[in-house]
Amino acid sequence: MTLPQLNIYRHDRGRRALVTLAGVIDPATAPQVRAALERCLHDGITIIDVDLTTVERCDRSGLRVFLDASRHAAETRASLRLHYPSPQTARLLADTGSARLLLR
Repeated sequence: MTLPQLNIYRHDRGRRALVTLAGVIDPATAPQVRAALERCLHDGITIIDVDLTTVERCDRSGLRVFLDASRHAAETRASLRLHYPSPQTARLLADTGSARLLLR
């Protein structure tokens, strides 16, 4: 059995960060995503754009991370937006009513 893998890339431009995720977001990798997004806020980033183009799958644990990070961002007057989700991830967001909160 192979463990799911996730790569996280971050590119800052001033107070804006582009976080590109590649792989699978599930209970094993969600803590990595949480840490990366929290690091952005800790570093003073006010706009976090998360590119999901190369995310193969995102489950509810990943959704929870995005919702928590979005709430925390709002508390610090920052914002988090998801871009280019796969059809599976878009369905998860729509089915849970989270699309309006997280998608731009």
